[in-house]
Amino acid sequence: MDARVKALIMEEFHRPVYCKECNGVMVFKGVGEYRCEDCNGLEYDDYGTVRNYLEKNRGANVAEISNATGVSHKSIREMIKEKRFEIIDNRGGYLRCEACGANITTGRLCHECEMDYHRQQEAQARINRMSSVTQISASGTIGEEGSKRFKRTR
Repeated sequence: MDARVKALIMEEFHRPVYCKECNGVMVFKGVGEYRCEDCNGLEYDDYGTVRNYLEKNRGANVAEISNATGVSHKSIREMIKEKRFEIIDNRGGYLRCEACGANITTGRLCHECEMDYHRQQEAQARINRMSSVTQISASGTIGEEGSKRFKRTR
């Protein structure tokens, strides 16, 4: 994920910074949980709120989650695309592969498109590596092809 998209996502999700009770600084403790340094108060960001709701209400759909927690549909959809959650029953096609349009349960790409993407990245890395190796040997800094780099002279 590029930095621009990550910055948009970080701004979009509600993350507590100051405590509502004492105005102290909230410290991230993990899994969407924040604790106040001063009063030890507990708050959750959007991810923590949705996660806690799903622990109590397994199988809830996005509309139910949004209505109960106040987290927007867009935020929940982004969390699913980030693979934080998975859709259990995707008959309605709530999430589709961004490359081929197939129904998916989490992420941005289906398994086949994700494999193709990684294969293309590997092939490009091989090409880049081979071109850098041939440039070095062509420049003569390594040595002539087929000759020994170090020779014993007695």
